[in-house]
Amino acid sequence: MSDYFGKETPKLGFGLMRLPQKKLGTDIEQVKKMVDLFMEAGFTYFDTAFVYGTSEKDIKKALVDRYPRESYTLATKLNAFMMAPNEKAAKQQFYTSLERTGAGYFDYYLLHAFMENNYTKYDKYHLWDFVKERKAEGLIKYFGFSYHAGPELLDRILTKHPEVDFIQLQINYADWENPSVTSRANYEVARKHGKSIVVMEPVKGGTLANPSVEVKKLFKDYHPDMSYASWAIRFVASLDGIITVLSGMSNIEQMEDNLSYMKNFQPLNEEEQKIIQQVQRIMGNSSTIPCTACHYCTDGCPKQIKIPDIFSAVNKQLGNGQMTEALQSYQNAAAEGHRASDCINCKQCERACPQHLPITEYLKQCAGMMEG
Repeated sequence: MSDYFGKETPKLGFGLMRLPQKKLGTDIEQVKKMVDLFMEAGFTYFDTAFVYGTSEKDIKKALVDRYPRESYTLATKLNAFMMAPNEKAAKQQFYTSLERTGAGYFDYYLLHAFMENNYTKYDKYHLWDFVKERKAEGLIKYFGFSYHAGPELLDRILTKHPEVDFIQLQINYADWENPSVTSRANYEVARKHGKSIVVMEPVKGGTLANPSVEVKKLFKDYHPDMSYASWAIRFVASLDGIITVLSGMSNIEQMEDNLSYMKNFQPLNEEEQKIIQQVQRIMGNSSTIPCTACHYCTDGCPKQIKIPDIFSAVNKQLGNGQMTEALQSYQNAAAEGHRASDCINCKQCERACPQHLPITEYLKQCAGMMEG
C-alpha cells in the first residue's frame, strides 16, 4: 500500500502520548532505547502534540538530538481549545512546538481533536490559512487534522477544505460500528474524499490488549503466540489508504511486541477477518465503559477525579468479572475527595471527551458499584 507520497510507508507509528514515567518525570533513557529499537526496525513516524505534557521536549532528547533530521518523520498538533484563550496564543503553539522539539520543521502537522463543540474555533482563529502559510514556508510538509465526531461533519469539513493532505481518525475493531465513534463511517468518508489516514487509538487506549476471557480464547485458539494487541493493530493496518498506525507504547516490552509482527507486516487473512467479526459481535453486547484513557477529561475536573482510572477499575468487573481486582483498583484510583461520588455534575469532562461519553452517568454507575 502506498500513501500520497507515492512511496511505501512503514505501517507502525510511535505515539508519544503515554511515554514511560519515573518519579521525577519521563524515563528518558527508556524512551531512547525504544526510539533506537523503532528506528533499527525501519520505522520512522513519531507523533506528539502541544498538549501532551512534556512529550515534545522528551522527543527532542530521545530522537531529534540523536538522529539526522532526514532519517525520521515527526508529527505534532495545534489545539485551539486547550491552553489557547485567543488567536495569538493558538498560533504561538506552532512556534513553541518548533522550539520544544528543535526539529526545524514538521513532516506532518495537525489541527487537533475536531469535535462538534470546538471545530469552529479553527475557523475563528484563521488557523487553516495559518498552517497553509507555514507549509508554503517549508515549515510543514503535510497538514491535516485529527477528528472525533461523526461522518456528516467530516464530509462537510473535507468538502470545504480539499487542500487537506491527510486525516487522523480513531479506528479500531471495537469501535467499527460504535455509534458514538463511527469508525467505519468516518473511514469511508475520508476515502471518498481521497484522503490518506493516520490511525489513532487502534488498541482503544490499551483496552484491546486485555479483552474479555471469551475474546481471548478466540484469539489464542487461532494463534497462541500472538499478543491481543497485535490483532487490533493488524486489523487497522490491513485497511486501504493507511499511512501509519499509531501505537502509544509505554515501555520496551510493548515496543518489542509491536515490532515482532509489524516489521514484516502481513494483512489479516480471511480466517482472521472472520474471527475479528466474531469478536465485534461479542463486544456489541459488552457493558464495559468505552473509555480510551486519553485523559482530556481530567485536567479541568474541579474535584480532580481520576476518571479514566476509575473507569478502568470498574471495567475489570464489567468486562472480565474480576470483582476483587476491580475493587482494589478503584480504591487505588479514588482517594478521599476524588471518588466517583464526589462528582459535582459540572459536565466539563463531557465537553472535553473525544468519545462523547456520558461521563457523569458512568461515574454514578461506578459509585453505585464500588462505594455501596
